[in-house]
Amino acid sequence: VVSLAAVSASPALTVSGLGKSYGDVRAVDDLSFYVEPGEVFALLGPNGAGKSTTVEILEGHRSRDAGTVEVLGHDPGTAPSGFRDRIGIVLQEVGVERELTVREALVHYGACYSRRRPVDEVLELVGLDGLGDRRTHRLSGGQKRRIDLALGIIGDPDLLFLDEPTTGFDPSARRQAWEMVDGLRSLGTTIVLTSHYMDEVQALADRVLVIANGRAVAAGTPDELRDSMDRETAIRARFPIDSEGTVAGLLEGLAGSATVRDGRLDVRTEDPTADLHRLTEWALERGVALDDLEVVRPTLEDVYLDLVGGDPGEGTDG
Repeated sequence: VVSLAAVSASPALTVSGLGKSYGDVRAVDDLSFYVEPGEVFALLGPNGAGKSTTVEILEGHRSRDAGTVEVLGHDPGTAPSGFRDRIGIVLQEVGVERELTVREALVHYGACYSRRRPVDEVLELVGLDGLGDRRTHRLSGGQKRRIDLALGIIGDPDLLFLDEPTTGFDPSARRQAWEMVDGLRSLGTTIVLTSHYMDEVQALADRVLVIANGRAVAAGTPDELRDSMDRETAIRARFPIDSEGTVAGLLEGLAGSATVRDGRLDVRTEDPTADLHRLTEWALERGVALDDLEVVRPTLEDVYLDLVGGDPGEGTDG
């Protein structure tokens, strides 16, 4: 179910009936949603879904054909110059003058804002502390991406747009970036995130909007979207082959459907708590060891693929 009603009297961002066409192509079609102050809001969709067009309209960089948009109390299409002073943008690739040092780049970009974070604080937030005097062309790909993040937050924005923020990061750098996002949220920064990493969205987003063909197809918290999915939870375990003969009674007592083959049990159930209890109780009573026991619930990626099909990583524009 796509929920569009704002629960706050003053959302940070409100979109109602947004529309945008390119010739005969309707890139955004009657799109409505809101973003609460201080939340991380993820916008998901396949290539060509309308994500980039929507975000560009929100940033004030593209006009719209229909609908109303209010960002931080202003229509971004007609907002005063001070409006952009309150917004930070992290594009997929920013590009910094290669001969500048990291510190010089931040000072240069920071001069565009009336309110600035201390450069050393920003360097620490994005994991570039100790590299402030290094020329940007001598940085690795992941370190250059951290500069992009730094440029997005140097102006201490009220609203931050993050477009695929951790592309090119190793696992450690991704985790550090997530911690940065959590830290900004705790300080009250509102964040609009696009990412093809479903684990990233699951970890960071307070709410998610999935769009396809320019329209909203689902909205809610990551857990709400997973719970709404018509797919059973899987319980899997491995046990000694010689125990298979005693399994018949267990299978009859399970709420879900179960199969046993070559010492492997696979249960598909809508009541995983009850069936997991029955399974472990059965094993304890008979002294049967359950190896590789796992409970596999539908993931956010499963939800996404069911809603729009395709690969979460296919393209990032549109």
